[in-house]
Amino acid sequence: MLRRKTIRTDLCVVGGGISGVCAAIAAARTGAQVVLMHDRPVLGGNASSEIRMWVCGAHGENNRETGILEEIALESIRTNPTKNYYLWDLLLYTYVRREKNITLLLNCSCMDAAVEEGSFPYGRDRKITRITGWQLTTQTMIDVEAKYYADCSGDSILAPLTGAAYMLGRESRDVYGEDTHVQTPDRMTMGMSCLVYGRETGRKIPYTPPEWAAKLTDRDFENREPDIYNPDENFWYLELGGDRDSIHDTEEVTADLMGLAAGTWDYIKNSGKFRADNWDLDFMGFLAGKRESRRMTGEYVITQKDISGGAAYPDTVAFGGWPIDDHYPAGFYHRGRPNTDIKTPAPYPIPYRALYSKNVSNLFFAGRNISASHMALSSTRVMATCGLLGQAVGTAAAMLAGMEDAVPHDIYLSRIGELQERLMDADCFLPGLTRQVSDACRACTDVPDALKNGQDRPHRIYGGGTCGVMVQNGQTLAYAPETPAEARALHIVFDSDLDRTTLEGGDTERRHNTRACVMLDSPDMRMPATLCRDFDLIVCCGGREKTISVRDNLRRAYHIPLEGAVEKISLTVLSNWGGSGSTRVFSYDFR
Repeated sequence: MLRRKTIRTDLCVVGGGISGVCAAIAAARTGAQVVLMHDRPVLGGNASSEIRMWVCGAHGENNRETGILEEIALESIRTNPTKNYYLWDLLLYTYVRREKNITLLLNCSCMDAAVEEGSFPYGRDRKITRITGWQLTTQTMIDVEAKYYADCSGDSILAPLTGAAYMLGRESRDVYGEDTHVQTPDRMTMGMSCLVYGRETGRKIPYTPPEWAAKLTDRDFENREPDIYNPDENFWYLELGGDRDSIHDTEEVTADLMGLAAGTWDYIKNSGKFRADNWDLDFMGFLAGKRESRRMTGEYVITQKDISGGAAYPDTVAFGGWPIDDHYPAGFYHRGRPNTDIKTPAPYPIPYRALYSKNVSNLFFAGRNISASHMALSSTRVMATCGLLGQAVGTAAAMLAGMEDAVPHDIYLSRIGELQERLMDADCFLPGLTRQVSDACRACTDVPDALKNGQDRPHRIYGGGTCGVMVQNGQTLAYAPETPAEARALHIVFDSDLDRTTLEGGDTERRHNTRACVMLDSPDMRMPATLCRDFDLIVCCGGREKTISVRDNLRRAYHIPLEGAVEKISLTVLSNWGGSGSTRVFSYDFR
């Protein structure tokens, strides 16, 4: 008889990729009890050491995704300067373990669900009452009974298990009026990839390919130009399977991809074209990284026209900015360019209504499986965007956990402003919105207005003006209201160099916390020179004084709860990571 146990919780997140990790952390920090169920031994999904895709996001100046993602990225720079993938895995694991409200179930595959059918609020016809996972390592069936569920699995495993409405494949041009060449709808998708990376050494190293390696020639690499000395080269175009079943044919496609990866390394090592004698095989994927499979159907379906046309929403909870990057289903064996590259108006908003089910009353989703057309998915699917979606879903689910019989659509109807406020307080930028600052804070004239305008980054979306000030190290910025002012929280945002211009290397090296091929002269990471390193904060509220001294700071943003009326708050920036005499502060305000 196999062992079986039950866990009861507020939120069950299925899938521990970047979106699932951010969803679980956000919910746990907001006070919810969370179960994070993941079918692999390491967290990170496509970003983990098992697959090694880069965490890409919005293009454009100062468009880096912040919130939980920036916290992780900055700590990675400090603790993993050589971009070691196993230290990256450890960091994601550490971030989840730090949250005492998270129960982590690794090596646990979601395999079943119990659903109650009937008439539920807002026209939903079913509700999930339980999901079941099989934990391979403990040979235990684990039932999770939760108030809410978030499918962050990528493949939308909860769709077939619960009857949740979903989409699969490519729509034709006339469905949404999109800029697609598809004339007849089909079930084709973008493909999946098994990557291959090398490491430069100081000696000659031979490579003998396995007999099943693909035999590749120059013609196979037309429009794909391998360059192991280029930091931008991550072999993303080693892609197959979009013209097959992107779920049920995965093992077959993976075998073909491994042959393609092994054959690519043979071509690089043994063709004599790449100065690769001293290179060793550093990584080859045995687990395919997917771009597309099932997409859930939500209250709203995002289309390419929404993205390209600059649609605005009352329920913006995240943003995107990756191009419309649609890959041809045949992947590597498609002759010609392997993908489209249609620029998007970065950052563009993403609505909350695309993150919960149209027909299952207590089901959220975040990641590449949100409610979007195929063309829109080709932009929203990248992992930094997915992380923002996860943080939004986790925050929303935690808000609902304290309400009686509430469902995701209730937040859209009556609490969307609160959700947006919570996300911005957690350092998530929302296009078209600005954090609110209290009148009492604005009335204090000793602090520059540019620190209390609710703008947390230098960005054109705010409509110009000045964001932040340069503060001389050792200078104290003090709030001292004429009469004590009631306030809930203090907000501080430093300059973490969102474009990473103060780091070593080219744009790719600076932007990413992980690396593809490793060269002898690959640079080490270092903390952004602009970021505040040491500061002191003294808070006097309700007759009590509290001193916070932070040394070797790794965070861009702080949102500190206040108790009682503000009598005085003083911030003294002491140093920055670059060693210069002044440090930029973007925001310093209370509400």
